[in-house]
Amino acid sequence: MSGILMLCATPIGNLQDMTPRVVEAMREADLIAAEDTRNSIKLLNHFHISTPMTSYHEYNKTEKAHYLIRCMQEGKRVALITDAGTPGISDPGEVLVRMCQEQGIPVTSLPGPSACITALTLSGLSARRFCFEGFLPADKGERREILEELAGESRTMILYEAPHRLVRTLQELQAALGNRRITLCRELTKKFETILPTTLEAALLLYEKEQPKGEYVLVLEGKSLAERKREAMEGWQQIDIADHMKLYEEQGITGKEAMKLVARQRGISRREVYQYLLEVTR
Repeated sequence: MSGILMLCATPIGNLQDMTPRVVEAMREADLIAAEDTRNSIKLLNHFHISTPMTSYHEYNKTEKAHYLIRCMQEGKRVALITDAGTPGISDPGEVLVRMCQEQGIPVTSLPGPSACITALTLSGLSARRFCFEGFLPADKGERREILEELAGESRTMILYEAPHRLVRTLQELQAALGNRRITLCRELTKKFETILPTTLEAALLLYEKEQPKGEYVLVLEGKSLAERKREAMEGWQQIDIADHMKLYEEQGITGKEAMKLVARQRGISRREVYQYLLEVTR
């Protein structure tokens, strides 16, 4: 008889955000796998949950996952919690979920608080299309590559950052992305919750005077359609119109269709493309 893995979302600050369903599931579980048992014991005590706990974190995620799999194969119900928010977001929960799926063990998610979604809805920036980056990597090479990718990202971007690294991250984002709009969210759902819609430049000026406090969620504006079009046009203008036409004709595209594509990408009319081609072939 197989047990089950329950992904239990816990409060990101305000304990009243704990859902009755999660409390019940954690009470009925045979074992709770917690990112930091010293932190989670406070939550369990508050809700009078006496279920045994075991640690499950970044540094034991593979070894401990095998142990938890064995527990569930014996029919035990395991509740997975993180320090705050939804398991599997910026924590090793995804490893355990994948291993359960491979072993045919049922997995269910008990939804609740999530810092990234809470910040997105408070940001005032577009929520139609967004991407979650979490914490930028510590490795300089990886960090540089990610920043280069983000520079071309058109979706709203969500990042996490600790207060002691905030200024450095804002500086790197401004260098890579320019002076984008950003909303800085700190202490979400807590007494001193702060939501600051601003720009990267203004945020850096602010933190020259004030010391960052609390955990931050950064919500960044993506590259606008107008900006992407302008950059694309500037890129195409680096090559000759005749060479631009040749690129498409070599792909089997008719001259008429190639002319349409060239005109659109360069931001000029088809007549201008035609006139240019006439002049260079005289």
